[in-house]
Amino acid sequence: MTENLKTITIIVAAGRGARAGAGGPKQYRPLAGRTVIARTAGAFLDHPRIDAVRVIIHRDDDDLYHAAMAGLIDHPKLMAPVHGGVERQDSVRLGLESLVDEAPGAVLIHDAARPFIDEGVISRVIDALKCHDGAIAALPVYDTIKKGDGADHPCINGTVPRDGLWRAQTPQGFHFEPILAAHRSAAGEALTDDAAVAERAGIAVALVAGSPDNMKITQADDFGMAETLLKRDETMWEYRTGHGYDVHAFEDGAAVILCGVEIPHDKKLKGHSDADAGMHALTDAILGALGAGDIGDHFPPSDPQWKGAPSRIFLEKARDLVGDRKGLITHCDVTLICEDPKIGPHRQAMRNALGEILSISSERISVKATTTEKLGFTGRGEGIAAMATATIALPDSR
Repeated sequence: MTENLKTITIIVAAGRGARAGAGGPKQYRPLAGRTVIARTAGAFLDHPRIDAVRVIIHRDDDDLYHAAMAGLIDHPKLMAPVHGGVERQDSVRLGLESLVDEAPGAVLIHDAARPFIDEGVISRVIDALKCHDGAIAALPVYDTIKKGDGADHPCINGTVPRDGLWRAQTPQGFHFEPILAAHRSAAGEALTDDAAVAERAGIAVALVAGSPDNMKITQADDFGMAETLLKRDETMWEYRTGHGYDVHAFEDGAAVILCGVEIPHDKKLKGHSDADAGMHALTDAILGALGAGDIGDHFPPSDPQWKGAPSRIFLEKARDLVGDRKGLITHCDVTLICEDPKIGPHRQAMRNALGEILSISSERISVKATTTEKLGFTGRGEGIAAMATATIALPDSR
């Protein structure tokens, strides 16, 4: 529902940040040579699917804002700031009101004090708005949660079941008109985030995978943790590239599955699983970058449990192996070699399907097609070949 619609980000930066200690509002403080607000705004300005960014600031902070945003202030996607209200909820409402003439299709609302937001989280929130009225970044709760009473040294008076509990993060994304109406209706109330405003208005809000790094700087000690995150991200990475190749013959059928997308055709691909040559090649490319063998090592074709299995299982395994090594998949490139079916009309759907499985933005995935000019088995229409390259980043253990 958000395809090709204008998407604007509101960054809420009107707070005073008293809990963060001395040094002025936390959003304007330096963090490894760059202000918090500049790091936060830069992540959204750099995102290819964000059309504009508007920052909501305190009415006393005009000079602080312009100084903190040095180098970004003339960015073509950065709108002029607007002043917020007394409470965060007031500031968001005023920010939404300022966008009425812009008439965006969707809006993302993000806290200025979360400077480690990444492209993947932003993309997942935007993607979820294609089939949901609202979506927020969140993390499942794994710690045991206790209730306590007393102020100085509280004692436990209950354990909260953690099943179904999630830690809300930002950005929180919504279709523009419904969230504007919800905020207008909730004016004067004290709701803790925009998802709560949406819930009050009956807007269904989806949960999408956030990031443990997407921390909110709240206390003075959080700046030390933020510096540690930056040092981790700026050093000690090893980049690797892997290659994959796969071939499947045609047999009688009504559709082929390539890169997770079913394409109507007068044949299907023959194989032990669903014979998705594109996904198989990409899986081998990721496994190759890891030095972790190939699909056959992890899913032997002699094992009957994999007969007819969807190939996303194989790709999810490769993704999880990268995660187990604390690594990142940074880019994937798949080339499909065939005369028919035509790949072009399905390329974006393939990129989206692969991005959803790998939990990365589709902008980091390329799917291309070529022919062999009627030469060889693909030229004779006997089957399809696929080549893939994957780039991953792993913590450098040298």
